[in-house]
Amino acid sequence: MRYMTAGESHGPQLTAIVDGVPAGLRISEESINADLKRRQSGYGRGGRQDIECDRVRILSGVRFGRTIGSPITLVVENRDWANWTDRMAPFGDAPFDMERETTPRPGHADLVGVLKINSDDCRDVLERASARETAARVAAAGIARELLADLGVDVFSYVTSIGLAKMIERNPMLDAPDYKPLEIELSDVRCPNEAAADAMRTEIDRAREAGESLGGTFRVVARGLVPGLGGYASADERMTGRIAAALFSIPAIKGVEFGLGFQAAQLPGSRVHDEIVLDPSLGFTRAGNNAGGLEGGMTTGMPLIVTCAMKPIPTLMNPLSTVDIDTLEPALASKERSDVCAVPACAVVAEGEVAFALANAYLEKFGHDNMADIRANIAAYRDRLRTVSR
Repeated sequence: MRYMTAGESHGPQLTAIVDGVPAGLRISEESINADLKRRQSGYGRGGRQDIECDRVRILSGVRFGRTIGSPITLVVENRDWANWTDRMAPFGDAPFDMERETTPRPGHADLVGVLKINSDDCRDVLERASARETAARVAAAGIARELLADLGVDVFSYVTSIGLAKMIERNPMLDAPDYKPLEIELSDVRCPNEAAADAMRTEIDRAREAGESLGGTFRVVARGLVPGLGGYASADERMTGRIAAALFSIPAIKGVEFGLGFQAAQLPGSRVHDEIVLDPSLGFTRAGNNAGGLEGGMTTGMPLIVTCAMKPIPTLMNPLSTVDIDTLEPALASKERSDVCAVPACAVVAEGEVAFALANAYLEKFGHDNMADIRANIAAYRDRLRTVSR
């Protein structure tokens, strides 16, 4: 199963095509719309969210609410297109008074992009490099999330820090799977600890007043996974590599950790590796989950726990210094309408990327033609695992 997105930030729409989806999967537009709304929400978002009200339209691959095995087309319209039709028109001449973007922002794709494609206008790059593209990703990932939910897997996320404000957890690898997604979504910074959430809002307020932006960290958790997804024999089979690559494809992600992550490098092996136990009802399991649900490139059956670090947004209201690509003189970087902080929204995008990687792993192991066969294959696999552990 794979997806491709198309569309510019201020173009008419964003489009996603998802291919390789098994037949017989029930799809809900409202579930996808709920994820799109979560991506738009969060304390610290900017003015664009006041314009857009993202909703998906599914144009192919679904009949009477169920997939039919053909590519699925999803569309999210850009309301702001009405304000940009002359400057972003696919054909015709540019307006006589149009100003090109010639002051690339440090930290964004602007400069390297125009050098790469030989353009004299950063807008040729920034329109596609914009985080607005992730709305199409979230829509596409909605198909993967529906598949996982059908198979008993749920994926959620929560914010652990924004700027210097940090949520203190006793044992994240054991505590994270017990957080309640509803409580997380009721927080405007998507943090399950109210004291930490207050500190995060304060950090965002300070950054807004200073014309700054803030990054942070968040965790993505997947529960209900079977053991053995992924592989150990070839590098490209390993779920660690697949999930990390998917997460790093999100433009602002600068770090990914599985389980203890970098902390594991500071501890002796006896305090890192999860002891194996045999549970009468669960079969083989682990006494802990320091590995974050992955061993040897495969899922262990324990909850998958991934921590991500997001950098601050490059657009600053007090812009940094740059060089004008027209005059080659020092200048201040351009200012696009932007967020102060988008960490809560980025976590929703990351959920989708993890869901897509996991859905693919299920299809590879249990078949991909139709949901009835996939469910039967998983049931047979679980029965075999129970037999082995007796």
